[in-house]
Amino acid sequence: MNPLIEQWLSGGPLVTDGGWGTELQKLGLPVGQPPELWNQSQPQKVEQVAASYVAAGSDIILTNTFGANPILLARHDAADRFEELSRLGVEISRRAACAAERRVLVFASIGPTGLLPMMAGPEMIDRLSEAFEKQAAALAAGGADALVIETMADPIEAATAVRAAKKTGLPVVACMTFGSGKKKDRTMMGTTPETAADLLLDAGADVLGSNCGLGIEGFLPICQRLREATDRPLWMKGNAGLPKMVDGQSVYDQTPEGFADEAMKLLDAGAVFIGGCCGTNPAYIAELCRRVKKN
Repeated sequence: MNPLIEQWLSGGPLVTDGGWGTELQKLGLPVGQPPELWNQSQPQKVEQVAASYVAAGSDIILTNTFGANPILLARHDAADRFEELSRLGVEISRRAACAAERRVLVFASIGPTGLLPMMAGPEMIDRLSEAFEKQAAALAAGGADALVIETMADPIEAATAVRAAKKTGLPVVACMTFGSGKKKDRTMMGTTPETAADLLLDAGADVLGSNCGLGIEGFLPICQRLREATDRPLWMKGNAGLPKMVDGQSVYDQTPEGFADEAMKLLDAGAVFIGGCCGTNPAYIAELCRRVKKN
């Protein structure tokens, strides 16, 4: 196990944060606008989200940098701003973390580019590697404690991102998104938990896991299979159930109490980093912290 990860986990499981996108939208982020642009234009609102998770009890908060890579930002004529937006994203979460009277770690988020290297050739992989290396270096320079590769569907892209992130020397968490296939146990590209574990471990991941895709109630078999595939620490961030469309809006009907019930099963199955993804907010994390830190 990575020495830093081992040190951080010495006191038991750690609670991460919840969803970011929906929280920023509540504060006025227009649908379709890259949230990372707010790191420069609306830093107070971004910090408000980070601080809300610190106040809820999170041991780890992420950063508003999910799409802060040159490839994604190029779609919004902002490719040349990736370094600034990445650095600012870490600094904003760091301010919120440092305001707490306890240790709160900052793990910087790296999401997919939207490209599918499984469907292309070596040139695309080189392009992805360069983009991820640039983003990871900027996040590390900003002061991140670790890097989180998350919401990945393409195993080649995920492994490429892990290799790029490892060059920073920081611990790397690698998460795939499952929910496809007859048993809802594959990524969109057909990757199983076992195959993902093999590829991500070979790439150098220090922590394996899953986020998004499924409601929290569907994460247990994924967690169990990853636990059987590796002895590395596991990271789980499930959604607040499956969304329903109400008046054109996605509504999640899983309660904080019900979410925490399911999350505790993941801890029993071997997860040591636990938090929420889409549909979760500080109320979900506060309830989860109450359960985890009571034990």
